[in-house]
Amino acid sequence: MTAATDFDVRRHDSFGLRLQHTLHGNPVLGPLAVLILAIVAFSIVNTRFFAAANLSLVLVQVTVIATLALGQTLIILTAGIDLSAGAIAVFSSILMAQFCFKAGMPAVLALLLGLACGTAMGALNGMLVTRIKLPPFIVTLGTLTIFFSLNSVVSNSETVRGSDMPHLMTWTGDAIAIGSFQLTYGSILMLLLFGFFFYALGRTAWGRHVYATGDDAEAARLAGIRTSRVLFSVYTVAGLLYAIGGWILIGRLASASPNVGTEYNLDSITAVVLGGTSLFGGRGGVIGTLIGALIVGVFRNGLQLAGVEVVWQGFAIGLLVLVAVSLDQWIRKVKA
Repeated sequence: MTAATDFDVRRHDSFGLRLQHTLHGNPVLGPLAVLILAIVAFSIVNTRFFAAANLSLVLVQVTVIATLALGQTLIILTAGIDLSAGAIAVFSSILMAQFCFKAGMPAVLALLLGLACGTAMGALNGMLVTRIKLPPFIVTLGTLTIFFSLNSVVSNSETVRGSDMPHLMTWTGDAIAIGSFQLTYGSILMLLLFGFFFYALGRTAWGRHVYATGDDAEAARLAGIRTSRVLFSVYTVAGLLYAIGGWILIGRLASASPNVGTEYNLDSITAVVLGGTSLFGGRGGVIGTLIGALIVGVFRNGLQLAGVEVVWQGFAIGLLVLVAVSLDQWIRKVKA
């Protein structure tokens, strides 16, 4: 190898290492660049993409997925995974609707009971993971089937219309106008939740314990962190977030349907992965997840406006996931 060639290789390696260190320290930069490039590209392909009405639609479409992905982020940060996210959200929405429609409960009580039920479902996942020591994948795969089955039993596979429920149940679908842009209360609630957990993960002992548990559970335990308690709290809080997502879903559809949500589990994981949170735990954050959810929404909306068939939209999202996971593997190899 000549001196010039050796210099070129070292210069290339130096750039690669700098990029690797940068992305390792700022995992949100990659997803943010993808989102900006996607917005610019789709705006060029179709000028309607950047219209206020279309941007409002994109935000509405990602609100439920982003809320579920927020709970999914907490679990993936601990090196777990939750395949029951969508099932808990849909079952919670059905319970809220049935509490009002069939049981005749006041709206506030029905909402609180629905949120409590979603929290309990998350706590069940957490108990099975921490007490019985079952793998999160197996636990949530089992509860996914259980909750969807109970959902069909409770609802009798029938949809409850928004007109048959108190307004509080569909309130999250109401919108306020900011010029030509429509912002739903569900989207506002979702953004407030992201702000709260951004603070909780970054500025509280609980957040530091979540990261430590995901990075190395044994080391965290030896450092005095009650990792089982942390894991249980994460699954329980995630259940509450899924139930809130179910409430937002009622407002989004103006009904409570047992026949939706089959794709929500994978969509929530996709948003987390695209947002730069590592599937191996200990690295990532909620801002990246919000960006990841927006990437999914922007790609689907932009490809639809471009006339791309649905099957190829899924292909594009799947390809993005593979690239994101490969990038994560590369970033995790960074040396101090």
